[in-house]
Amino acid sequence: MSIRLVKAPISMAFSPLSQDSEAYLREFDKLGESDNDPINQWLKLARGKGDTSDTDPVLLNLLVELHRKIDSLERFLKNEEPQIVSLTNESEIESIGFEHFKMREDVFEEGVEYYGRVLMPIHPKRDIAVLFTAIDSSLAKITKLHERDEREWGAYLMARERVLIREAKESKA
Repeated sequence: MSIRLVKAPISMAFSPLSQDSEAYLREFDKLGESDNDPINQWLKLARGKGDTSDTDPVLLNLLVELHRKIDSLERFLKNEEPQIVSLTNESEIESIGFEHFKMREDVFEEGVEYYGRVLMPIHPKRDIAVLFTAIDSSLAKITKLHERDEREWGAYLMARERVLIREAKESKA
């Protein structure tokens, strides 16, 4: 089995799924519903009616993200931060692939299923929920990601590949 991985400096918090599978699966679903916030519902409706056809999509996305930031600040000021499930381990991911990732250290038990949260270094920064199975003590296979998260994971992987290719070309010059 040949697994292609690309170096990627990402942090991850995780726990064995068996520790509290109900809470972990509930959070997995909740994090996947991040598309269902009020501003996104409004945007989907506006796009469906064709109200955004004359709008610059980049500018519209930036305004939506600005609105989310203001909502987040308001929740913080009111001390209404959403509660996240406590996870027992935190470690650094060394490299990623489309369906696999490798940790910097040996932190897994082979064959065990895990739930994890990965803070993706993308815009906007956010946690993605992932279910995975340990292949060995540092390598894991992703078993479940939400569709949007899967696209962002793949886009980040390709961006990392481009950076590494550019660095390799520069070092040869």
